Amino acid sequence: MFFWVNQLIFEAIFSSYILLYLEKKICRTLLTINSKKMKTLKDLFEHQLKDLYNAEGQLIKALPKMAKKATDSKLKKAFEDHLEETKEQKKRIEEICDELGIKPSGETCKAMEGLIKEAEAFIEENPDEDVLNAGLIAEAQRIEHYEISGYGTAIRYAKELGMDKIAKKLVKTLDEEYHADELLNDMAEKRLNKKAISQEQDK
Repeated sequence: MFFWVNQLIFEAIFSSYILLYLEKKICRTLLTINSKKMKTLKDLFEHQLKDLYNAEGQLIKALPKMAKKATDSKLKKAFEDHLEETKEQKKRIEEICDELGIKPSGETCKAMEGLIKEAEAFIEENPDEDVLNAGLIAEAQRIEHYEISGYGTAIRYAKELGMDKIAKKLVKTLDEEYHADELLNDMAEKRLNKKAISQEQDK
């Protein structure tokens, strides 16, 4: 009787080890199938496009919140206008991916995720009105600078790969990002930063 009990225990333990081994083997196989190793500049370019696509998608969700919090009418309008522009930029990436025969989804832009979290954390601090507007510009410009860098890299890759038409489409987006950044910069330097300084002097 004792022998049979021991044998049953041994078989149960052995079966558990086998199942665990098979589970790990299956997971590794699925990861190998689902993940494509980047081997060429074209692979890297496609990765960059997917990353930018996800970044634009995240920004489309974040901009309405920033516009709602802005108390300056011109700043609010700048956020609302850039929201519409961002939607078009996202569509532009969809068109490019369609030309390349790839899906634009599949990546999560961790950088944009972090930038948006920072903006949300700043808003949650509930600063004074003028400080809020100045701070919203700072958070938005961090996002713009990231996008300018991302699109600049994508354009360089497209040109090196001989994709001149795609590069031109991306240049259009890059120009829009530069314009959005310049607009925010003008508002900050000419009005909103000064208002935040005045608020400090009034205390």
